[in-house]
Amino acid sequence: MDQPLPFTWSPQLNAAPADQIRLLDVQALDVRLQQLAHKRRSLPEHAEIEALTKDATQLRDLLVAAQTEESDTAREQTKAEQDVDQVRQRASRDQQRLDSGAVTSPKDLENLQREITSLAKRQGDLEDIVLEVMERRESAQERAAELTERVGSVQSKIDDATSRRDAAFESLDGEIASVTKEREVISATIPADLLKLYDKLRGQQGGIGAAKLYQRSCQGCRQELAITDINEIRSAAPDTVVRCENCRRILVRTSESGL
Repeated sequence: MDQPLPFTWSPQLNAAPADQIRLLDVQALDVRLQQLAHKRRSLPEHAEIEALTKDATQLRDLLVAAQTEESDTAREQTKAEQDVDQVRQRASRDQQRLDSGAVTSPKDLENLQREITSLAKRQGDLEDIVLEVMERRESAQERAAELTERVGSVQSKIDDATSRRDAAFESLDGEIASVTKEREVISATIPADLLKLYDKLRGQQGGIGAAKLYQRSCQGCRQELAITDINEIRSAAPDTVVRCENCRRILVRTSESGL
């Protein structure tokens, strides 16, 4: 049957108890920095801005389509009005010829009158087209105006959310800078080899490199230590850097360790 592994401490690594306790202060500050970073990433304004930006993009696409339709119908209206004008001018010339008496042949008169009648019908048809195009253009203009207003409204909401996000950033960044400075000050008082081990373990163990031994339990993995491990810790020198056999984190002994 396999024998349990003996309790592990860091080979040839020693640090004054006060230094080890200060490591817990660094750990607390690192946890706070993680929390602040998470809070910064998780601000509700992020999701709000993302959703509003998506809405704004869709509305702008619709606005471009409406503006394009308005532009197209404007050209179509211009063309239709030009056609009406051409037919009107031709009909006017024919009517002037008819009224002048210059056409005397009955057949020519009949043809001229027939053409005037045909031009009148053609003008009416073209004027109907102009009206239909004008209605479509007006509808596109109204749609563009409505979408412009909606885009402006959404953009105002984006600007407001961005301002709130930036204000939160400023507050959080200020606290992050303060906590970072405090960590630097405390870290400078901790032996380099101990701090290096702590940082390595912190990277491997989800941000927790050192934990308090509290009432015979590791506060890193929240598991109670076996009595044999407790006895080994009890017999270890105060400056010995011990580690949890379960999670491998640095265990810091205090008056609350229950040894």
